[in-house]
Amino acid sequence: MDTSENTITTAQLLGALNWRYATKKFDASKKIPAETWAALEKALVLSPSAFGLQPWKFFVVNDPAVRARLIEASYGQTQPADASHFVVFALRKNIGDEYLDNYLRRAAQVRGVPAETLKPFRQAIESSIEQQAKAGVLDISQAQQSFIALGQFMTSAALLGIDTCALGGIDREKYAELLGLDRESHMPLVACAAGYRAADDKYSSIPKVRFEDSEVITHV
Repeated sequence: MDTSENTITTAQLLGALNWRYATKKFDASKKIPAETWAALEKALVLSPSAFGLQPWKFFVVNDPAVRARLIEASYGQTQPADASHFVVFALRKNIGDEYLDNYLRRAAQVRGVPAETLKPFRQAIESSIEQQAKAGVLDISQAQQSFIALGQFMTSAALLGIDTCALGGIDREKYAELLGLDRESHMPLVACAAGYRAADDKYSSIPKVRFEDSEVITHV
């Protein structure tokens, strides 16, 4: 693959990251084009995760009635209803043998190798999961992966000129109820609204506040 075809300039990257902000008010009349949204969904699918296990599921909420009810479950934040698109990032809980079987079948299919050759890989995954389970942190560890996907989604959106706002302050139990999720298998963690900022969103022009580079980056 010619990597030059997939390279943007440093100015383009930093420009997009400086342009993005947590959009408080979306223009409800403007919708993300289908082709652009398809690319953002693919960005979610391509998100990295430990061992490539993808311990998540992304729920794109299209039903206006459900999105309206999500406002209350978001403690009054209106982005669920106003944004062009709204995604809920959910943890896929209790990863076990059945999930691993499915994942390794997919890996063998995609890579064109016999499933038997992936046994050492499976053993490494099982060892890691067992250690995390014994420590009581398996779901916590898997949940952390979903925030990697969130970051990739928001960065991808910024590069495409799409505004986003992550909503961490949500009633997870209420979200699960409204989305009809089985809490034993999936639990909402965070949501993200995507669309276009309203012209009168005052936060769009407020300078981004960050510590000096030297306060957050140390070279050792």
